[in-house]
Amino acid sequence: MLADHEALRLLTSRKPKHALEQPLYTDPGVFDADLRMLWYRDWLLAIPACEIPKTGNFVTLQVGAYPVVIVRGADGQVRAFHNVCRHRGQRLCSVMKGSSPKLVCPYHQWTYELDGRLLYARDMDADFDPAKHGLKPVHCRVAGGIVFISLAEAAPEFDGLGAELERYLAPHMLNDAKVVHSSTIVENGNWKLVIENNRECYHCGGNHPSLCRTFSDKPVITAPNDSGSETEVTRHWERCEAAGLPSQFLIHPTSQWRLARVPLLNNAESYTMDTKRACAKPLGTMPFFDAGSLLFFHYPNSWNHFLGDHAIVFRVLPLTPTTTEVTTKWIVHKDAVEGVDYDIKRLTEVWLATNDEDRRVVEENQAGINSPAYEPGPYSSMHEDGVIQFIDWYAETMTERLAPRTAMAAE
Repeated sequence: MLADHEALRLLTSRKPKHALEQPLYTDPGVFDADLRMLWYRDWLLAIPACEIPKTGNFVTLQVGAYPVVIVRGADGQVRAFHNVCRHRGQRLCSVMKGSSPKLVCPYHQWTYELDGRLLYARDMDADFDPAKHGLKPVHCRVAGGIVFISLAEAAPEFDGLGAELERYLAPHMLNDAKVVHSSTIVENGNWKLVIENNRECYHCGGNHPSLCRTFSDKPVITAPNDSGSETEVTRHWERCEAAGLPSQFLIHPTSQWRLARVPLLNNAESYTMDTKRACAKPLGTMPFFDAGSLLFFHYPNSWNHFLGDHAIVFRVLPLTPTTTEVTTKWIVHKDAVEGVDYDIKRLTEVWLATNDEDRRVVEENQAGINSPAYEPGPYSSMHEDGVIQFIDWYAETMTERLAPRTAMAAE
């Protein structure tokens, strides 16, 4: 199990444009450092806000050691709390989602308001002060209909991302939508391998026959390019932006997140086997169905697709050094009727198949990295520029955060 200074040495000595050394994908000490330096400090995409539309609706998730509950209050606000009773530490909510007028601990029935205040604790001593025993809050922000949480003591800046998400996602009107299907799988691979696999389509032609009916594996489609050139992408941007759809590449200075609306193949309308729309009702105020996909990724835990007819939100959560949970949610207009406006099988089949294909790829990738014969190979600058960008972000962020700690430990 590597110490922080050993992980830092591997990061600072890595070969540019190459995969990482084996311990960075396998070692429990590195995994612990990833949790402490990234997952417990950065903003994480949690859920679409429309998943908890009513007072008392809640969703739970586990981020490393931290169980979290996200709930909508009577005032309409979405809040997040540590899912731990302030009495003896019982988890308040043990199911993945539900609804309750109050948050009640199942152990001794301590009862909390949806804003976290302790309302009831039976037969406590006379000097007991309920005001000092409310639920511990988790930083929570909603932008463009997406809920983000941060476990940090002081949350990092969010307003820049929030403003851009509001702008890019406004036409999709996710607050007037609903989640109609959810899938959670566990991939037997390190979380970084899951993200790496998503950040390139070098593998798509050989692994994703369903997805490749509509999603191009040409690197020029999903990579920033010369906006002044006459390309398929820039023509698509011009058409979309003329209709009020923000589209051009928007990249955070550290490359932690990116937004861009890209065309689908041959004017496809959606991720379906026949390339036509999966839902008859447009999502929000989308002016046409063949608007392509608004791609949004946010490190360390999410990638997303927002189309003319539906949206797909992906959330990644690390479980162990070599297991990762991937949750996918499909979103349509709130008034869309199953069996009339959409069919669940047709809506979900492409990405259910793609997710399972990616799971197999990641698991075989991890199995090979586990071998004593593994050594980091070179990335393709043409096809794997997204992977290079992710690994650079990971290594630079971890180095920046680990270096002061290791320096202090050495003194």
